[in-house]
Amino acid sequence: MGGKRFAVLLCAEDSEYVKKMYGGYFGVFVRMLGEEGETWDMYRVANGEFPDDDEIADFDGFVITGSCNDAHGNDVWICKLMNLLRKLDSLKKKVLGICFGHQVLGRALGGRVGRAAAGWDIGLTTVHLSSSKLFTNLKIPTSLSIIECHRDEVWELPPKAEVLAWSSRTGVEMFRYGDHIMGIQGHPEYTKDILLHLIDRLLLRNCIEETFANEARADIEASEPDREAWKKLCVNFLKGRL
Repeated sequence: MGGKRFAVLLCAEDSEYVKKMYGGYFGVFVRMLGEEGETWDMYRVANGEFPDDDEIADFDGFVITGSCNDAHGNDVWICKLMNLLRKLDSLKKKVLGICFGHQVLGRALGGRVGRAAAGWDIGLTTVHLSSSKLFTNLKIPTSLSIIECHRDEVWELPPKAEVLAWSSRTGVEMFRYGDHIMGIQGHPEYTKDILLHLIDRLLLRNCIEETFANEARADIEASEPDREAWKKLCVNFLKGRL
């Protein structure tokens, strides 16, 4: 015993493809963030599965995943998740929110979220990083490419939060709240094939048009996301090494 313990708060249903190829989104996150000697647990919060109050203290950090749901919605589980996030904030637990997780963190802490003015952002986006010591200490470049798949965004940051990154499409690509909470709008954990599979699913559900899907596929196939730099940033933040 004695190794660090982390929890993934799963806000989405696993597709059959991601289950087969990666062991679900839990497997995707553990593959990116997990290190030897650690314990990783999962709570399917979208299905109403939450850690008990006495369990929270056992964890060193939490990761909130993406979701098909709206972070500005008032589903019972989303409201319960926001209460949990406020509790984690009060306990100064390390929390990393990705996509929906980034948005729901912003909302829970007092910001505003909603539909993105620019509509869907699917593909590879170049984000520009601030001059925060968070990046200079890790020798992270001033701009990074990341996989995006969202149509909502953080409209207004919580009080005392700091914008860490932005893009031509989204004003808050990344933010930090104190030294313990960080949100990232893009998907540092995604591989290109996960996104290509997701584009197919969105098309089948009539969430996006065929021409848009083709443009997104061409965009993602033309270049590579900076996955190693994002991994280094996420791992070092979550584990308090910055």
